[in-house]
Amino acid sequence: MPTLTRSAELFEQAKKTIPGGVNSPVRAFKSVGGIPIYMAKGQGAYMTDVDGNTYLDYVGSWGPFILGSMHPRITAALEETLTKVGTSFGTPIEMEIEIAELLAEIVPSIEMVRMVNSGTEATMSAVRLARGYTGRDKIIKFEGCYHGHGDSFLIKAGSGALTLGAPDSPGVTKGTANDTLNAKYNDIDSVRLLVSENKGNVAAIIIEPVAGNTGVIPANPAFLQALRDLCTEEGIVLIFDEVMCGFRVALGGAQERYGISPDLTTMGKIIGGGLPVGAFGGKREIMERVAPIGDVYQAGTLSGNPLALTAGLETLKILRDENPYPELERKAAFLEEGFRDNLNKLGLNYTQNRMGSMACLFFTDQTVTDYDTAITTDTQKYGKYFHAMLDEGIYLAPSQFEAMFTSAVMTDEDLEKTVKANYAALQTAEA
Repeated sequence: MPTLTRSAELFEQAKKTIPGGVNSPVRAFKSVGGIPIYMAKGQGAYMTDVDGNTYLDYVGSWGPFILGSMHPRITAALEETLTKVGTSFGTPIEMEIEIAELLAEIVPSIEMVRMVNSGTEATMSAVRLARGYTGRDKIIKFEGCYHGHGDSFLIKAGSGALTLGAPDSPGVTKGTANDTLNAKYNDIDSVRLLVSENKGNVAAIIIEPVAGNTGVIPANPAFLQALRDLCTEEGIVLIFDEVMCGFRVALGGAQERYGISPDLTTMGKIIGGGLPVGAFGGKREIMERVAPIGDVYQAGTLSGNPLALTAGLETLKILRDENPYPELERKAAFLEEGFRDNLNKLGLNYTQNRMGSMACLFFTDQTVTDYDTAITTDTQKYGKYFHAMLDEGIYLAPSQFEAMFTSAVMTDEDLEKTVKANYAALQTAEA
């Protein structure tokens, strides 16, 4: 077990001035037990904590580090921008045009794009735009999909997935909750019923085409196509939230992989190369409703700042020019097969879901296709497994309901180490 003396000291200090001692809830280790680990440095596929322990990193800053941490080309570009350009102007800069043109080139559905500063900003803005464009109030989301902490998204289903939402966090008004409808992921009939019951009042349907916050749950292709067809028929704006899966499951995101185009797409994480960033984009006729050309207001002081754009541009250019996706697929498949062999050897019938370099091991024998099946997992066993993997030098997300991200810089030795650690950790979790 790694020594975490300094992390423990820092956590106690942080709790005096930071709510819960952390600036994002999942970092607090509440769902797995123990204290959060304070990191001191990242390099390639590894992180080192403040006590000097080193871990193979399968969190990757929650997805952005598809090329690993401190990629030399990205780091060099940031250094050049910092010294020769600056951090922010509050004016247009040429790089904004470059990244917009690049996103339009590689993401199938994007004709115009607006840069923002986070994934939450992107989803909030996309929903507002859909409402402004359609003149309708209600949105449909899917139980278990996470779209950031905007009021419209912090809604859970009531007694069933087809009921009106109830606020899932204090501070979310009943009025907001009433405009948010919950459907069941991978169940088109649940969507059709909501649309029928709210005929002419649904502005948008927003979905993660590869859900990443109930573990990893890919959408069924037929379900996603039926969703596209329904939105076209009913004049509903279809929004793909690709903040997490965008540029990770394919260069053009899940929409490229599925061959299905949404009306709007939200993006983040990888397009900032590890710096805070977000974006939303899509059809020209919808995007032209955004201020200042249109009447739907959206603004951001630091949107399109040089540092974030530099990191994002370099990341996207490397992904486009070097095409690491076949190799990422091989590496992620190697882990999936290795974990499956370990489960078989130990007589365990747990479920694995994967798309591209996003994966999740669920501690349940049920096939996981939606929120209801995801929550059948044994979270206590995951907590034991998480800490056992830490003991083996493997850093996973401190929650059963998050993705495991493989990065392009992981070596075959790293993968073999992970499979070996998985075998030992599964034994510990079962003890």
